[in-house]
Amino acid sequence: MSRSARSTGSFDIVFEMFIQLLICLGVTILSLAAICLLLHVLPRLGRPGRWISGQLCQAPGLDVVVTLLTVAPLIGGAFAYGWAGLVGGYIGQWLTLIGWTLAHERANPQAIQGPRIVKINNTLVGVPRNLAALWVTSIVVPVFWIVRMAELFVYPFLIWLVRFPSYKQRDWVNVSRHKFTGLVGHDRIWCLYCDWMTGVWSLGSEMLRNVESFWCPIRFRSDLKCDNCHHDFPDVVSEWVPASSNMADVAAKLEQRYLTDKPEHNSWFGHPVRLTVKGIIPEHTSPPASIESAGIVVNEASREKPTPPPDVS
Repeated sequence: MSRSARSTGSFDIVFEMFIQLLICLGVTILSLAAICLLLHVLPRLGRPGRWISGQLCQAPGLDVVVTLLTVAPLIGGAFAYGWAGLVGGYIGQWLTLIGWTLAHERANPQAIQGPRIVKINNTLVGVPRNLAALWVTSIVVPVFWIVRMAELFVYPFLIWLVRFPSYKQRDWVNVSRHKFTGLVGHDRIWCLYCDWMTGVWSLGSEMLRNVESFWCPIRFRSDLKCDNCHHDFPDVVSEWVPASSNMADVAAKLEQRYLTDKPEHNSWFGHPVRLTVKGIIPEHTSPPASIESAGIVVNEASREKPTPPPDVS
């Protein structure tokens, strides 16, 4: 084969990949723009529209929206055209994000003239560095999505197999910052990202507390590591056996917490279900330290009230 023929063949391959990239880019932009438009229109369609919009702001509806906006273009593009489709989907996502941001800010001129998060951040580190840092954080969106999929499809097996507690996941995985007054455009989209990400990560940490205490309630030999981890894993300070202990102590701890205590679920040792009576805190008691160290806020209204004496008059 001559050199010119090889060059022509290589050019044809590159040109074909470029066309595939453009196709995925265009499909991604049109699809995501349509989804964004739908999300904006739904709350304006009366009570049914507001109800649907509300469902899409919390799990599992939110999981569908996030999947469509984040990983679906990448997976779909890669499945259709390989690397060209993946790159096209990725570029299409960013162009849609930029387009939506500019359009939303243009639709809210008064808000963008006032105080904004992006203005302060740009002043602190400069526009290029701030935008570059945001791009870096966006790279891990698929990681958070995988964590979320594990919460949805892996953790339920642990509920069934070893009686771990179940969770009302929409109480963790939801978004609401779009309702904050004056939060528009650039600030809104990145705050919504943090809104979703924080809930996903916090729910995952809560689930991992059950895993750690059930399978390995042993403190780390590093006191610094224990101190760093106790906010996410409260049992490490007050419940797990010291690193200097032996397996007899570990077995005794597990027997006490899972066999003697006989909890309704095999939860981590500081889980509220263990420290209440059917979720109600008994009267004249204070929330245990393990609840407070876990950052769990106890509603005083949930305290068990004494039964009033019968009316004998």
